[in-house]
Amino acid sequence: MTMHEQEYCSLLRRTLITTALCIVAVLVCYFWIDRPVAFFVYRHHINTIQVFRWLTYPPPEVQNWSALVLTILMVRRAWGPFLRWQKVLLVACLSLIVADDFRISLGDVFGRYWPETWTHDNPSLIGTGTYGFHPFQRGDDIGSFPSGHACRILGFATVWVIAMPHSRIIATVLCVPMLVSLVAMNYHFVSDVIVGSVLGGMVATYAAHLARLELT
Repeated sequence: MTMHEQEYCSLLRRTLITTALCIVAVLVCYFWIDRPVAFFVYRHHINTIQVFRWLTYPPPEVQNWSALVLTILMVRRAWGPFLRWQKVLLVACLSLIVADDFRISLGDVFGRYWPETWTHDNPSLIGTGTYGFHPFQRGDDIGSFPSGHACRILGFATVWVIAMPHSRIIATVLCVPMLVSLVAMNYHFVSDVIVGSVLGGMVATYAAHLARLELT
């Protein structure tokens, strides 16, 4: 077995362990944390604090601009090899796009109702008392799990953390408030954010590994 194969097997083992721990965390949150936190946010009007709303805007915007960034980078490649930060940016954008696509697929598999009713009278815990998973039912009204915002955030940021470890503090300062805002706005349950973050982080880790960013 080559060194690269050994590294990949190690990565796969870590992925399986992380997945198992994530499942345990989801079960704990589902039965004891998700509903109390959602009701707490609702009763104390935490979702009326505008700063939390503003913090939810960047992830979709980064995704919206990722295709243009990738196009610019492909044109830039005609003038020579990428600089370090340009290669990391390329991988981060691809990671974000793949992670969000993965999240959409899982959303259809799990079919979870949202904490609150937002559009088209969608069923929700706060709005209609509806709570739980309804596997393999597709639609925006049952797409709370996992969180797309969290998946985008970690799918993009984790690549930078792996490739440039000195950016960890900056990534933490930027990412944590955005993740908290998803719960503070009742856009997602705690477990939605946990799984979205883990999924985004996993995709980013594999992207960085395949691009050999940790070695360059």
